[in-house]
Amino acid sequence: MAGDTKDFGAAHPVGGDDEPHIKAIDEGVVGDTDIEEARRSDGKTPNLQAEDYDIKRVEKVYRKLDMRIIPAFWLLYFLCSAIRSNIGIAQTMNKDVGHDLLTVLGLTPKDASTTLALFYVSYVLFDLPSNLIMTKVGPREWMARIVFAVGVIGSCFAAVQSAWSVKLLRFLLGVVTAGLWPGMAYYLTLFYPPSRTGKRIGMYFTASQVSAAVVGLVSAGFQKMDGRGGLVGFRWMFLIYGMLGVVLGVVLLWWLPDRPLAPGEKRVRSRWLKWLPRSPEALTGEDALVHYHDLKRVYHARPWNMRDLWYVLIDWRLWPLMLMYFGVVGVGIGTQLYGNRIIESIDQTFTGVQVSLLFAPIWMMDFCAILLVTPISDRFHNHRALFFSAAVCIQIAGLLTVTFALSNQWARYGGLLMIGFGLGPTVPICMTWTNEIFQRRHREVGVAAASALVSGLGNLGSITTTYALYGGWPEDAVKGPHQYRKSNFAMIGILCLSIASSVVMTVLLKIFGNKPSHKIAGGDSSDSADEFQDGAAQRETKQRGFEGMWWNKSRSAA
Repeated sequence: MAGDTKDFGAAHPVGGDDEPHIKAIDEGVVGDTDIEEARRSDGKTPNLQAEDYDIKRVEKVYRKLDMRIIPAFWLLYFLCSAIRSNIGIAQTMNKDVGHDLLTVLGLTPKDASTTLALFYVSYVLFDLPSNLIMTKVGPREWMARIVFAVGVIGSCFAAVQSAWSVKLLRFLLGVVTAGLWPGMAYYLTLFYPPSRTGKRIGMYFTASQVSAAVVGLVSAGFQKMDGRGGLVGFRWMFLIYGMLGVVLGVVLLWWLPDRPLAPGEKRVRSRWLKWLPRSPEALTGEDALVHYHDLKRVYHARPWNMRDLWYVLIDWRLWPLMLMYFGVVGVGIGTQLYGNRIIESIDQTFTGVQVSLLFAPIWMMDFCAILLVTPISDRFHNHRALFFSAAVCIQIAGLLTVTFALSNQWARYGGLLMIGFGLGPTVPICMTWTNEIFQRRHREVGVAAASALVSGLGNLGSITTTYALYGGWPEDAVKGPHQYRKSNFAMIGILCLSIASSVVMTVLLKIFGNKPSHKIAGGDSSDSADEFQDGAAQRETKQRGFEGMWWNKSRSAA
């Protein structure tokens, strides 16, 4: 494996005069024995160079990180997605007996659209501040805070009695959820090279699809609980999901690791956070040293200031990425919140339980597409736009089928399955491309700010589909085979915008490139270039392609 030719001692001396903040070896990260085993024969500096570790050894470290981080992320994203989206399925739960959300609270279709959209209004406003706070407070603590608060607000939905209360809670839910999705993307870049985050983002993004399917399936059970304890079915659903979120938020403090430290560096905790439990380090011993050499940029991140943030905000690369995200997340949220109503419009004879059961397979198609496409997009990371655009084209084909296949209700339902399949890889690919571009260009603050802005401003697409479409247009309220046709056309239009933006981004990067910015604090041409010559950066100047896949391994063995 190609790597940094500087040894560990030269790059980060343990206890050296130029590192006064390092007091001692942090117990559990790298002990004295580990350092001694790595020393040269002259006893002065460690002899661990990046090139000493082959790719199999490095991959073993990343697999170990996967086992620690990805399951926790999957679970927290599953619950937060369920709490965010279960209000959509609540609109059809027990509708036949008048116990659905709209009837119980006396909501008009316009009230419902406003309620759904308010979440994204506050989410857009608070996404960037939340992610920037995360870089200062610490990702583990802030992530646990988000999940805990989402659980508290989610359980409060069980007590809503009127239109104003459910609108207020949706707005507050957006406030406390802000920073979760971009924060997870930022968190990954503390442990993985950005070009390898696509598969990982895809892994835990499947939780959103599974939660959408589970919310649909489990809602059938909650509908059977209707009336028990004096609560209608959707109130039981809100309460149970919310309480599970509260419990998980507490557990995450004991499980999620803090950002990694260079071997020999002692973790210093803020006096404001000393009361929180400590979490075991993600890597120890030689694993920590291997990771250090492969991803040095994470260990030597510079503190950022407002000038650094300003340069991120005015970087033109933000806008094509934001428009890409705008289209696909708008269609995704529109499908997630209104898919059950679209199914209802396909066949008016479907019962609430049948709608719930038919809603789930859309997200299983989404799930399959994520697992299939995102790992391949990492191996061909120079072609993110191609993978993104191909998936968007499948969504467009699905929307056209839903709109025009009027004579066959199952063909129209098949169109919804196509939309689900096309949606799967688009959001992970967009976030991964943002990580790749902005970590190289603006370092850590670039990832934190850009992921929040792309996610936050891109969610204006969610406001569009939840407020202006699917009930927001008078034409869409007319029952019949042409219901939602204009909303479908609008979604096709914003998907075309996403494809055009990905093409523009590709062309502009070819013309202007993506070199590290020399305007960031303390940056100059040599400094910016050297920072990215860690093992991962040198290795990934070339695409992996299908190298190392099982058929290549068997051929080599033969």
